Amino acid sequence: MAKAKYTRQKNGYFQARVWDGTYQGTQKHYITIRSKKSSKDLEEKVAQYNNKIKNMEAVRDKHILFLDYAHKWLTVYKAEAANNTKRMYLNIIEKHMSQMAGVRLCDVLPIHYQMLLNDAAGKKRTQQQLLLCFSQIMRTAVHDRLYAANLYEDLKDIMKPVDYKADEKRPLTENEKKAMKDAELSPSDRIFVDILYATGLRCGEVLALTRFDIDFVEKTINVNKSIEFDDAGHPSIKCPKSHNGYRQVPIPPQLFSSLETYVRFCMRGTQLFSMRGGKLVSKSSYRRKWDRIIKAMNEVAEQPISGLTAHIFRHNYCTAMCYQIPRVSIKNIAALLGDSEAMVLRVYNHIMLEREDTAGAVEAALYM
Repeated sequence: MAKAKYTRQKNGYFQARVWDGTYQGTQKHYITIRSKKSSKDLEEKVAQYNNKIKNMEAVRDKHILFLDYAHKWLTVYKAEAANNTKRMYLNIIEKHMSQMAGVRLCDVLPIHYQMLLNDAAGKKRTQQQLLLCFSQIMRTAVHDRLYAANLYEDLKDIMKPVDYKADEKRPLTENEKKAMKDAELSPSDRIFVDILYATGLRCGEVLALTRFDIDFVEKTINVNKSIEFDDAGHPSIKCPKSHNGYRQVPIPPQLFSSLETYVRFCMRGTQLFSMRGGKLVSKSSYRRKWDRIIKAMNEVAEQPISGLTAHIFRHNYCTAMCYQIPRVSIKNIAALLGDSEAMVLRVYNHIMLEREDTAGAVEAALYM
């Protein structure tokens, strides 16, 4: 006689945990199915439920088009994302998923995803963004009961990580460093560049600074916000990118006196950097500011400067910090940058490898 698959529990029921076709985060969500009759009755109930999931009976609406849902997904589920992130998703949906026009969401198959990848052949970064966007849309569709969970499992089989490696981050060149120091800049432009160089703050974090963020007693800058621009270039204050973004950064002696002078004698209003009337710096105003800085640097540079961005100053800061290991730990470097240790290791590991002397370390550890 065949052994029963399920046994009666203390509560008097035969019961089983069954995947309901949805996810909580990346984990499958399970429900409990019970039967008071027998193990066989429970097996039948489980089989019937699994067939519903497999045959898409759990899908609420089979008429929604993929692109319509993609736009709705962006509006609802990415409402609090940074503007740059929203623009990235919108670009992928409108420019690279346009061939999905007319395709019902419930009809999406692995071949559709592969076609999108093929159209972006040779553009690894775009393919990586396609993977990110497509997988999130389809996973959310499963949550919303608009796409069959078993079909999503098939999609996951082909949605492999894209082999993309970003260009290696570079620090400032010696030519750029010298030109930065020698350039004749206005007080506002000079202190902006000096803060970038000496603190490693992101451009938006520098533009958002107020006089109340500078602690001249502790000699630190309190980073607790940033500026972002909308599609029209209008500025707004936002929170840091992550919890790590809230931090205190030391003010080096070389910056301290000039920053103190600027705050006390050169500022008008609360913002360190502002337009007329104390308004936040707009995107066009920032571009003019940066163009002035580059022009002034080129006037004294030994070689022409091009392609220099504010973010390169941040990479220069992190590179300089990495050269100070083990005097400063990776954990503290990440804290200064407002990033994770994993990010520091991923982006700047090549610097640490350059400084390693494995053979020497072995000899020192064992024989000295």
